[in-house]
Amino acid sequence: MQKEYRQKSFQAPPGALSLLLVRHGESEAAIPGKSFPLVDGHGDPALHPKGHEQAEAVAERLEHDGLDAVYVTTLRRTHQTAAPLAARLGIKTTVERDLREICLGEWDGGLYRIKMAEGDPIFHKVFAEQEWGHVPGAETTECLHTRVKSAILRLAGTHPDEHVAAFVHGGVIGAAMSIATGAAPFAFLGAENGSITHLVITNDAMIVRGFNDCTHLAEL
Repeated sequence: MQKEYRQKSFQAPPGALSLLLVRHGESEAAIPGKSFPLVDGHGDPALHPKGHEQAEAVAERLEHDGLDAVYVTTLRRTHQTAAPLAARLGIKTTVERDLREICLGEWDGGLYRIKMAEGDPIFHKVFAEQEWGHVPGAETTECLHTRVKSAILRLAGTHPDEHVAAFVHGGVIGAAMSIATGAAPFAFLGAENGSITHLVITNDAMIVRGFNDCTHLAEL
């Protein structure tokens, strides 16, 4: 009988971390003249009611995914999004500070959304040159990528051969995907609230297994 060589399913390298990056649910709306509370210079809005619905959908999706740990950032919208899943799993979330959102300096606290909606020239320059640092007082794109990469590799070192979810932010997901693929810094901005991005990480490689998975959000 002739020998056959069939296609094989993906297998993570030995010692790799399987990491789900979950974008937090939709946060409360920005209102002109009213700033969000700040945590270490970062805007810290709570979840919008729709964000809580998205959090429940994420919990339903990931409850039986075999997670070994759940991480959040310093900002409460990630805590609130992770809470339903952590409750179902009966585990405590862990804070990873370096996965917090890009610091937008003078535009943090909600002003960034207003400037974007108004088409501020600085906003257009930020995207044309893919440089967050054009916003007055903001973190640079390089600084964001440096800390995000450091955090991801730290998680990989802590969780070899494990499956972990980290509830993070759109800018962080964009940075992680750029690092993993070598794409332009802003190529993967725009992951949906409540979406799931999947990376497999070793000390010297990041493998993309999925980006912006929203199948669990279809009914919202």
